[in-house]
Amino acid sequence: MNVPISNLIDRDDSAKSKQIRKVIIEYGKELRNKHPILNHQDLLGFSALTAITVVMVLSSLFYFYAYIPWWACLIVNTLCISVAHEIEHDLIHNLYFRKNRFIHHMMMTVVWLMRPSTASPWMRRDVHLLHHQVSGSEHDVEEKFLGNGRKWGLLRILMLSDLVVAAVVMMNNAKTPLEKKKLLSFSVKAFFPFAVVYSVIWYSFLIFHGVNLYFILTENPVVWSETMMSAIHFINISVVIIVGPNMLWSFCLHFISSNLHYHGDNESGNVIQETQVLNPWWLYPINFFCFNFGSTHAIHHFVVNEPFYIRQLSTPVAHKVMRDMGVRFNDFGSFSRANRWNQNQ
Repeated sequence: MNVPISNLIDRDDSAKSKQIRKVIIEYGKELRNKHPILNHQDLLGFSALTAITVVMVLSSLFYFYAYIPWWACLIVNTLCISVAHEIEHDLIHNLYFRKNRFIHHMMMTVVWLMRPSTASPWMRRDVHLLHHQVSGSEHDVEEKFLGNGRKWGLLRILMLSDLVVAAVVMMNNAKTPLEKKKLLSFSVKAFFPFAVVYSVIWYSFLIFHGVNLYFILTENPVVWSETMMSAIHFINISVVIIVGPNMLWSFCLHFISSNLHYHGDNESGNVIQETQVLNPWWLYPINFFCFNFGSTHAIHHFVVNEPFYIRQLSTPVAHKVMRDMGVRFNDFGSFSRANRWNQNQ
């Protein structure tokens, strides 16, 4: 009996995926043997989170007391947040303090406080683990929240920038009342209160300064009340210290993530068709602010239980075997195909 061509392709890609996993896992073991400190996973994860928390607090204080300019604080804090995201991602996969749930949940709380623009890590755990099971399908809620599979336009850009906006769009597009109810319940649990407060501060900042600029340009400046200026002073500081860095990081991360994942026509369970590596030179600034996500996330799809620092160290070796096995690199055509795998669309 003849085996359908599609099955032959699946079998071939399955063997290639196993080879990729084998090479990446073996290299991870080599790294740990060569550098024994890498075996202390809990210590490294906790130390990394402690370090970036201290740096972010110091950067914020230096800005507040006028030792550094606003843009320096924004850049430093964005980089700290990008590392916090990697740590949260590892925590979601239970890579730190699996047996000490108190410290584990304490770390989860800290990374959420550092990234109020995103969902609760406890809620995100469910949708992220689901993402690995159904990547690219209609059930992949995590990537659909980022606009993955949509054609480019203002709506997708807004979804990339603000997950609260994305939640509203998702509920509006729900096919049934039950689906809308589930999305509403998830959104409230995931984004309240931090993401809601974050959005209120961000849009208050934009609206006030937009209105104020308009009146200045029309030579009719407004004399704002002392109460209003006190509120705006607080908002301005918040934007530099936490809201602005979150906006920059989340836009960079979501832009990369929503474009490196394929959607809609990739074969279920075929890891090679789930992602591409997205690391051209002109995306270096964007990858810089999301901790090299475009280079490393595809590696994670093949080996999910390696911490972020091993993934970064393994990148050259992983990329070589991935390229040899047919993983796509910098498939820019997917931008115009609404992230479809089929290059003829």
